[in-house]
Formats: sequence, structure tokens, C-alpha cells
Amino acid sequence: MTTETVRSDHHHHHHHHHLAIATLVSRFFRSLDVGKIDAAWAREYFTEDVRERTPIGDSEGRDAVLRHTVEALGRFARTQHMATDVVSEVAEGGAAAVVSWNALMTHVHHDGTAFTVGGHCRAELRRTPDGWRFRDTAVEVIWTQGRPPVGVGGQAE
Repeated sequence: MTTETVRSDHHHHHHHHHLAIATLVSRFFRSLDVGKIDAAWAREYFTEDVRERTPIGDSEGRDAVLRHTVEALGRFARTQHMATDVVSEVAEGGAAAVVSWNALMTHVHHDGTAFTVGGHCRAELRRTPDGWRFRDTAVEVIWTQGRPPVGVGGQAE
């Protein structure tokens, strides 16, 4: 087998993984806006030992991430999460990956006003028998516009 064959084979596998990972990111962001956020949802996207770091707090473990997500989304009438520019780096062997993407997250308060966050997400993924899952996620806020929810971002109650 020539090195050329090996390289193109590796490229093919990376492309296959990248597509699966980018789809996971898109489905995850979409699910925050339209899905049912429950235990089945949590299993579909996270490893049991997941760690999540967000501007409104950190969570350790799948159950904690689920509770935190339900609470965060429950503050708003609606949300729209957009993920673009997904870049993934799959580890040799394809068991893990590091992925990052740009995030535009719009949260509509019950009074109809919007709180918008532009940020950068970074995650570590593990490949499980059920497919790729988030193992460690972090959101870095680049800018915000509008009024954050009560108790978030140092706003007075």
C-alpha cells in the first residue's frame, strides 16, 4: 500500500467523521429550540461524564447538564440557536475529536424583547457505540445585545 493510498483513506475517514460531527452540532443546536429536552435528549448528545462550561454556570455529569439546560431555556418564550463554521479535528483512530463552531444564540423574553449572544463554542467529543457524543463543552461569549435574564451576567435583580 503506497503512502498516497493511506493518506486518501485517512482523508476519507476524517471527512466521514467531520460530516457526522457537523450534523451532531446542527441537530444539537436545533434541538434546543424545537426538541423535547429530557433524559432521552441528554443521552443522544452527551457522555455520562460530560462537563459543560457556560456563561451562566458549569455542570458536571449528564443529569446536571440536562437540569441546567431545562432551567436555562425555561427562562424564555423562544430561542434560536445557529451554529456555523464547524471545524473538527479527529484524533488518530477516530475515537475522539475536538470541534469548534461559531454560535449565534437569540433568546426571546416573554415580553417579546430579545437577548442575543454571539460566541464561539468548543467541545471534545467521544465516539461511542451509539455515535459521537459531547464529552466537554465550553461557550466563550464574544458579544451580547439586549437584556440578559435575571441573575445572569451580574445584572441586578
